[in-house]
Amino acid sequence: MSKLKTIWDFICEHKYLITICAFLFMIIFVDENNLIDRFRHKREISTLNAEIEQYRKQYESDTEKLNRLVDNPEELEKIAREKYLMKKPDEDIFIIEE
Repeated sequence: MSKLKTIWDFICEHKYLITICAFLFMIIFVDENNLIDRFRHKREISTLNAEIEQYRKQYESDTEKLNRLVDNPEELEKIAREKYLMKKPDEDIFIIEE
């Protein structure tokens, strides 16, 4: 009985500290919106935003290339020759690999 009395006295003396510790424990670990998950989601959001920005830059670059190809037939011929190894009937192609 004396052990229970000692524990009860300790709880009564430090009830505010125990309440605050229990509240912090719930916020950090137990709650469905706990801090650990929030930090994980925040990191994931920043990663996804970086991906979005990368794809946006790639889209702008590809749109610019497409506009140049549509407007300029020499650019289209250059891409066809370099990328797809197309040639005119009287030409020879030499491929040099490094």
